[in-house]
Amino acid sequence: MNATMRRVLIGTAAVSMALSMAACGKAGGDKKDTASSGDTKSIGLLLPENASSTRYESFDRPFIEAKVTALCPDCKVRYSNAEGSAAKQKQQFDTLIAEGVKVIVLDAFDAKSTQSWVKEAAGKGVKVVAYDRLATGPVSAYVSFDNEKVGELQGQALLDALGAKAADANLVMINGDEADPNAALFKSGAHKVLDGKVKKVVYEQSGEWKPTVAGQKTGAAITQLGKDGFQAVYSANDGMAGAIITQLKAAGITVPVGGQDAGLDAVQRIVAGDQAYTIYKAYKPLAESAAELAVSLLQGKDVKAVAATTIDSDTDKGIPAKLLEPKVVTKTNINATVIADGLYKAADVCTADYAAACAAAGIK
Repeated sequence: MNATMRRVLIGTAAVSMALSMAACGKAGGDKKDTASSGDTKSIGLLLPENASSTRYESFDRPFIEAKVTALCPDCKVRYSNAEGSAAKQKQQFDTLIAEGVKVIVLDAFDAKSTQSWVKEAAGKGVKVVAYDRLATGPVSAYVSFDNEKVGELQGQALLDALGAKAADANLVMINGDEADPNAALFKSGAHKVLDGKVKKVVYEQSGEWKPTVAGQKTGAAITQLGKDGFQAVYSANDGMAGAIITQLKAAGITVPVGGQDAGLDAVQRIVAGDQAYTIYKAYKPLAESAAELAVSLLQGKDVKAVAATTIDSDTDKGIPAKLLEPKVVTKTNINATVIADGLYKAADVCTADYAAACAAAGIK
């Protein structure tokens, strides 16, 4: 091969290589552009804990996943549970953003800490649906119950349980975690109803949504006030109510105790007469509304079709919101509430230990 031919072949090869490299570069560029546009088929779901309440794993998660699949068959829900840690939830939130997820349903473990997270997410085009608890920061929508109304229902149910003894009753109040804005609303609503209708709130502490803490605080109240020093206990949720009732029984004290969440164990305690009431917040419509909002945001639709009202947080005003109505559950209406709605079957409630009590209450 002469020198001229060699130069031609080398030049041709160089051009071919350059074109090939350019094509590879363009392919890489397209891939990068796709990634930066985000994951348009995934919805992040971050729930706060699984220790003090069984509802998140048993109801919220499966209901949300099922509704997302029904609305968007090729969408996926990417789920994580914070297990009671705000720091862990922040890591989970950051991971979803880093992986390109564009819509996150967030039930904040510590709603006051989320302002910077949500603001940063919004700057990257990530939409956040505040679920159950109103996260701080520019969330795109919020779905929950009227949580002050929950507290009002708790307070009224406790008055009803006391009956004619209410005006002379001293109360112990074990509230929820102060980092949870819902806890403040429950407390406010309960006080709105109870104050002036009972003799006095003689002991009031946060149980931090932790049964062990609630039990310890109840033990301290018994030590401080004596066995006859109070006539009822307000508990902000059922998980804490169970521990409170255990402490009271150990001390030989029988007084009305209420909670909320309509956990199966709480319903069974109501049947047995150990717990006076719970508050039923229907998980299915709550979860399905969250799924509808998330899919709407993912598809660029207006959320006001689902969230027809607005609410203000500590940091932002006019947040599109959907607020559902809670219900009181007592022994007299278990059939008409949690069983009629399909939350539980009578067989779930009326196990062998509770069969006689169920029969007496007409639960079937």
